Parts: sequence; C-alpha cells; structure tokens
Amino acid sequence: MFTTPKNMCRRAVLSGALAVAAIPFAAQGQERHDPASQEPTDVRIRIGFNNLTLTATLYDNPTVRDLASMLPLDLKIEDYGRNEKIVHLPRKLTEEGSGPFGNEQSGDLCYFKPWGNLALFYADYRWDGLIRLGRFDNGFEALLVRGEYSARIERI
Repeated sequence: MFTTPKNMCRRAVLSGALAVAAIPFAAQGQERHDPASQEPTDVRIRIGFNNLTLTATLYDNPTVRDLASMLPLDLKIEDYGRNEKIVHLPRKLTEEGSGPFGNEQSGDLCYFKPWGNLALFYADYRWDGLIRLGRFDNGFEALLVRGEYSARIERI
C-alpha cells in the first residue's frame, strides 16, 4: 500500500499522479512526423491540360503542404526528357519535406529542388534533388501526350 508523508496532502498526491499520467500524452503530442513522409493523405489534386485530367493523392510532408497552400494554379506543362513532364511553379517550395526515398517509379509526382518545379514521371527515373509529393491515382497516360499546354492544378 502507498503511504504518504504526514505533511503531504491528498490533493498534492492526486496532482502528482495526474501529472505523471499526462507525460506520455504530452510526449506523443511533441513527436514530429517524418518530414520526408511517404504516407498518403486524403489530400488530392487534379491536373488538367489539353482536355485531359490526372488526379494524384499527396503525401504528408511540409513541401506538400506548401504546394497545397498555393492552389489553385494556372501554369504551363511541358515535356522534359523522355520520361517526365514539368511544371514551373511561381516560387520555390519549402524543402523541409526533403529526404531520401527509393523505389522510384512511373506515376510519381515530385518536386525538383534545384529548379523549383514539379516533375510528373511517366517512365523510369533516378535523380537526386527530388522530393516525392505523391502518386497519380489511376494511371498517367495523359502525360504521354507530347507538347506544351496550359495547365490548371487544383485541390479536389
């Protein structure tokens, strides 16, 4: 049985017990999410160009949140190389979401830090300086259409 010193009142013991019980919850609230999180969220975007539409599910990282804060955007989408389309953003995004990731694959939506543009991959790639923002939901065939087009990016 727990005994208390005579000079300690019941209220002080109860307060101390509550404080000790709250420590795990306070620590949990202070845990930081991995800034390079590859965990999908419920945030989705639509990219429309040339009467075509792509949707993507975004991940939970600071770079994604920065992009989402800028939407909607009316920009230009263009071909780059033989494996991606790019979209130049009006400003650079935070790089707090930066972190290594493997398993690069077609259908990735990334941010290219050196140039400050979106990179929409429709073929294999491996490149340094990328932050993965999310994945296209139902294919990426629209990216195979060559050319430069006006594009609208919006949250859905």
